[in-house]
Amino acid sequence: MSTTHPSAVATLREVGLRDGLQSVSTIVGTADKCRWVDAAHAAGMREIEVGSMVPARLLPQLADTEAVLQHALQLPGLVASVLVPNLKGAERALAAGAHAMIVPLSASHAHSLANLRKTPDEVVAEVARIRAARDASGSRAIIEGGVGTAFGCTLQGEVSEAEVLRLLQALLDAGADRVSLADTVGHADPAMVSRLFDKAVHRVGDRLRYAHFHDTRGMGLANAYAAWQAGVRGFDACLGGIGGCPHAPGASGNVATEDLAYMLERMGAQTGAQVPALLQLRRQLQQWLPNEPLHGSLWRAGVIRPHAGPMPDTATACL
Repeated sequence: MSTTHPSAVATLREVGLRDGLQSVSTIVGTADKCRWVDAAHAAGMREIEVGSMVPARLLPQLADTEAVLQHALQLPGLVASVLVPNLKGAERALAAGAHAMIVPLSASHAHSLANLRKTPDEVVAEVARIRAARDASGSRAIIEGGVGTAFGCTLQGEVSEAEVLRLLQALLDAGADRVSLADTVGHADPAMVSRLFDKAVHRVGDRLRYAHFHDTRGMGLANAYAAWQAGVRGFDACLGGIGGCPHAPGASGNVATEDLAYMLERMGAQTGAQVPALLQLRRQLQQWLPNEPLHGSLWRAGVIRPHAGPMPDTATACL
């Protein structure tokens, strides 16, 4: 197992503009989304998933993805990615100049049919078509296969590790440049994460780039730490812990970007993120989503400041 040290680098990918906003009813305007991208970039975020190439009738919250993407592409050093559920979405992403395309695949057969109306192997075949289209276009956009429900599913129940590992390899064989693993419905615990990521890293090496955790049952940060210990250095997160999955009733959302950045930085990892700036952006997000609950913990107590003297006397003892 790896250990954290001051020279370790972690990559955080902000996915709130896609995974977060698609899960709330409020529609954030294009100008405010662009302000979000600008502020996240100014706060040190260098990878942002700006939206999803799906029909506007299905996700009106993300109908302006091309416009937000065009804005993001102007920012120096920023990798702007989009989710593409199929070849048609990939063609839109290629035409718009996305740096990376994330193709979602559910390891759960039942979730795959409910979410994409395709079996997992049909999604693998779609990745092969996307790869062919990418290569024919001359684009250098990265294709990432994201394996969701990797730790269990509310619709199917158990998802076998063997099936997850098979699908990771199948995606790479079909032409994906890299892969990621997601706890879509919040079934993972640190022991499960450690076991599966150890096996996945052994199977596909550094082509496993990202871990995506939801904080459904309060284990998001612990799971992220377990993935870190297994050697993963890329993490998805949502500002304010927004997001979730329609097939996970009661889900609170994704791991909060500001919380994850703070944890990694405290451990000695270099994320490039400026946590106070992320907390300020979180306050702005609450104004854009006034009727939506935000989650996370750091915003309540703030970052730990250098010691400034003795604590004042109080009448209450703390243990």
